[in-house]
Amino acid sequence: MKKYLNIAFVYAIAAMAGGVFYREFTKWQEFDGVTALGKVHTHLFLLGMMMFLVVALFSMHYDLESRRAFRLFLWIYNIGTPLTAVMLAVRGIVQVLGLSEGLSAGANASISGIAGIGHILTGLGIILLLVSLKKAATVAVSA
Repeated sequence: MKKYLNIAFVYAIAAMAGGVFYREFTKWQEFDGVTALGKVHTHLFLLGMMMFLVVALFSMHYDLESRRAFRLFLWIYNIGTPLTAVMLAVRGIVQVLGLSEGLSAGANASISGIAGIGHILTGLGIILLLVSLKKAATVAVSA
């Protein structure tokens, strides 16, 4: 359980840093508008911190570590979620600096594509977690 609380703590710190960066960077650039940079904070809090607080609670009742799907979840999810957040930050910085118009089609597609890969990995991680929880609950009920 402590491991998952530590992961949640790291995501919470990253979320706060993302929120402060968003606030200060847009203020410094005198940017007044909607940007993807503002979503980094919430993605890291909800998909990072909250997810691992829930995982910590489940780990108290189920032996999740023994499940292959859960171990895969840990790797895939912890690659996908930060990747998504980083690419949201990249997209947001480009928007705040007004570089969107000067960005080549390839660079624009690359940012979107890498962010998409991050979202896919995060989604796959969620599915793996649900499969692990379902199997763990089935074993617990039959025991």
